[in-house]
Amino acid sequence: MAVRGGTTGASTASRILDIGERLVQTRGYNAFSYADVAAELDVTKAALHYHFPGKAELGEALLRRYVARFADALAKIDAEVADAPRKIASYAEVYAGVLQRERMCLCGMLAAEFETLPEPMRAIVVGFFDDNEIWLAKVLGQGRREGSLTFTGSTMQAARFVVAALEGALLMARAGGGVIRFREAVHSLIVGLVTHS
Repeated sequence: MAVRGGTTGASTASRILDIGERLVQTRGYNAFSYADVAAELDVTKAALHYHFPGKAELGEALLRRYVARFADALAKIDAEVADAPRKIASYAEVYAGVLQRERMCLCGMLAAEFETLPEPMRAIVVGFFDDNEIWLAKVLGQGRREGSLTFTGSTMQAARFVVAALEGALLMARAGGGVIRFREAVHSLIVGLVTHS
């Protein structure tokens, strides 16, 4: 749906970000242009440059918003879910929600294009994965202490494995099988971590 005339600056900027995020999550950063966004909004490219001077600035804004939303999702999990296995399942559901909208993780898509990204965007992508791994390491540590999770190696090694497994499961699900295939992979991942008596 195109936004036509009469939008405020704030709502136009937000709509630009919404469209840009969808395009990156479905096509990739290098496969969309200001012309694509302008066409959907029915505005000129000059109007886009008013809000975001260049594609790099738009990319940074997309990332900062996505990272903030993901951090909010993790904080919600911490506030609402007590045990470690359910926290990991809830974390995987954040990814599943992206896939249900027929998209990929924004930072996962950008990681695939990492070498071509502007340096500020690279730093945000790295920070996103670092923050997720730190959060997961804490959850995995909780599970190990409580005896609900079992894994070899350090909590950080296990956290990196979980992130890599989920990002890979998204890719495979996109190629075929969709959310069902993703959830099957998540089930196997969690079963492999949960301590069995």
